[in-house]
Amino acid sequence: QVQMVESGGGLVQAGGSRRLSCTASISTFDGYAMGWFRQAPGKEREGVSCISGSGLSTWYADFVKGRFTISRDNAKNTLYLQMNNLKPEDTAMYYCAARRKNQYDFCSGSWFTDWGQGTQVTVSS
Repeated sequence: QVQMVESGGGLVQAGGSRRLSCTASISTFDGYAMGWFRQAPGKEREGVSCISGSGLSTWYADFVKGRFTISRDNAKNTLYLQMNNLKPEDTAMYYCAARRKNQYDFCSGSWFTDWGQGTQVTVSS
């Protein structure tokens, strides 16, 4: 079973930045598509961004385009989400997800098979 640990969450003011990390216990990390998802209280989980195993293919939700950047360091088994110009509506629990396939078919929570425990991001106005 894949184990993933997210870090980097916290309290940040609107307009600020934060970088989330997700370190995975996977021996063939580059063979896994990865994604970031978030869930705010009372709302459904939504896809934020996904990246292929090679890192060459990425997808972003419209509400984060131009503000968030997904990346990965396969040598460190780590996935990142650089979040800039944060808004109060970005407040949520952020989760990383993985599936043993190089290219994601959909950046959808139902497609991924393994999940981290989440890290809370709170953006104050």
